[in-house]
Amino acid sequence: MAWLQGLTWIDAVAWLAAILAISGSAMRTIIPLRCIGIAANATSLTYAVAMRLYPSITVNLILLPLNAVRLYQMLRLIRQVKQAAKSDLSMDWLKPFMTRRKVKTGEILFAKGDSATCMFYTLSGRYRLKELGIELQQGQVVGEMGFLSPENRRTQTLECIEGGEVLNISYDEVRQLYFQNPEFGFYLLRLTSERMFKNMERLEIEVERMKASAVEQDSFRQAATA
Repeated sequence: MAWLQGLTWIDAVAWLAAILAISGSAMRTIIPLRCIGIAANATSLTYAVAMRLYPSITVNLILLPLNAVRLYQMLRLIRQVKQAAKSDLSMDWLKPFMTRRKVKTGEILFAKGDSATCMFYTLSGRYRLKELGIELQQGQVVGEMGFLSPENRRTQTLECIEGGEVLNISYDEVRQLYFQNPEFGFYLLRLTSERMFKNMERLEIEVERMKASAVEQDSFRQAATA
């Protein structure tokens, strides 16, 4: 224990920085990793300043704000996803991660049976799911079901009936966001599940309407032949 007696505060800071760096490497999720990284950068920077290690000072001056910004972005993303999951099916929180694309009238964005690689957010224009006959307006997400469908195949055909713009994000990017933070993935699945239930409710209403229409037509034919 004699070495502890000769341990200075600078040495203690250096050991703490080393322990934090090792601990950060053991983190499995991104938020704890960023938190440990910030602490490691701060302690390493303190040691580097005290010892006048200018290369180390430069590195930690860059990494410290970078880790802080990334941590803030991830926490903000989780907060926005939680709000979206509790309120409606809006996916505005995905916009910063999406790419803008112009679409012409008559263009097929994807066809039923195609391999699904991305999902879309409608900014302007009008779009129609041909098989269901459902028209999509601005501010709607479409194509997310292919992310969970067997073999990632499209279940509908999406056609542009009035030119406009869409945002798209690849499933690979969605997976990256998912693996960076499992909580993000949980809320994404929750949003997708809610969309599925909404679609089921819409189909049930349509089936009931068709049944009622068929009954009315039968009654009309019976009255006409009576």
